[in-house]
Amino acid sequence: MKNILTLLAVSLLLLSCGNEKDSVEDIIENGNLGEMRAKKTELVQEQSKLKASIDSLTAAIEAKDTTKKAALVTTTTLQDTLFQHYFEVQGNVETDQNIVLYPEYTGVLTQVYVKEGQRVAKGQRLARIDDGGLGSELARQEAQLALAKTTFERQKRLWDQKIGSEISYLEAKTNYEAMEAATNQMRSRIGKTVITAPFSGVIDNLIADQGQVVNAGQTPVIRLINLSDMYVNASIPEAYLGKVNEGTDVKIRLASIGKTYDGKIRQVGNFVNPDNRTFDVKVALPNADSAIKPNLIATVMVNDYTSENAIVIPENTIQQNAAGNSITYIYVNDGDGAIAKQVQIEKGYSSDKQVEVLSGLKSGDQLIIEGVRTLRDGQQVTLENQNSNNQ
Repeated sequence: MKNILTLLAVSLLLLSCGNEKDSVEDIIENGNLGEMRAKKTELVQEQSKLKASIDSLTAAIEAKDTTKKAALVTTTTLQDTLFQHYFEVQGNVETDQNIVLYPEYTGVLTQVYVKEGQRVAKGQRLARIDDGGLGSELARQEAQLALAKTTFERQKRLWDQKIGSEISYLEAKTNYEAMEAATNQMRSRIGKTVITAPFSGVIDNLIADQGQVVNAGQTPVIRLINLSDMYVNASIPEAYLGKVNEGTDVKIRLASIGKTYDGKIRQVGNFVNPDNRTFDVKVALPNADSAIKPNLIATVMVNDYTSENAIVIPENTIQQNAAGNSITYIYVNDGDGAIAKQVQIEKGYSSDKQVEVLSGLKSGDQLIIEGVRTLRDGQQVTLENQNSNNQ
């Protein structure tokens, strides 16, 4: 329409100029500067009048042409949906089975049976320390034990048959028991020369080298970790004490490995730290692929609110009116055409750029989700397309 009006103005201007072509040419031929300036001023005034008329017509046409005023919008039909709110705290990945093994016997580390990264079973031999001749001493004691046992059994048979003295029987019994105790003690000492796995896990670090002299209880030899029983330890502000229980749903985000896990709180501490007013929780953490390592930093998102049938809308569809109230717009067909209807809402919790609406909207309403920022209440709208699911 604007193009047509512009073309009309140009035509009128050309027509006007055409009617006065001779006079303009005459004035130019005459070469009178005053006449040329006067004629130019006259033509400029005529052009300004034409432009003003065109602008008036344009405004009138736009006021009557409702299709030009209709805003292009996109909607979605609201439905009752599950809404969950989470608060975030920082935590640390831990395992109770992360230990350094020390020898129980002093000597030369003669054998290391495992490699770093190797999986081992509970009770498996990991390393051996030279026994310093204890093996030979054990062999001698076992021979003496065998003799003492034979002597005792012989004296016992005689004693049972009422043959032989009681003192001989008691001496044989005492000697056998003493030798048995000494032999068992020697076996125990030799057993301490072998380092075994106290639980199933992974060899994380071989600290001592083969051939090195290790001292009982002083020289670290091997670090053993169980990666299958991992958990996150986190401190939670006491304000959430009534909302956090064993079994509460959580999400665990490990930014360093780019993974998020679903979990549950398995233990809630009973002590509130007076220094920072927090209590500790432990969250079970699955680690089937062994990708999670102890001491990783974790973001723990704890579920503190759940609504099974909530109306949830995108955060960017909410505005504030002059009174400070939260408003949004819905698509309504009032019989004379489609309009944007402004509705005042009451907001609840927000999570992940979604907001729960406590009042003002209902299931089935068509929420305007695009083109909403420039709308006015009652403004005519044109529907671009419609999403069937709640955003």
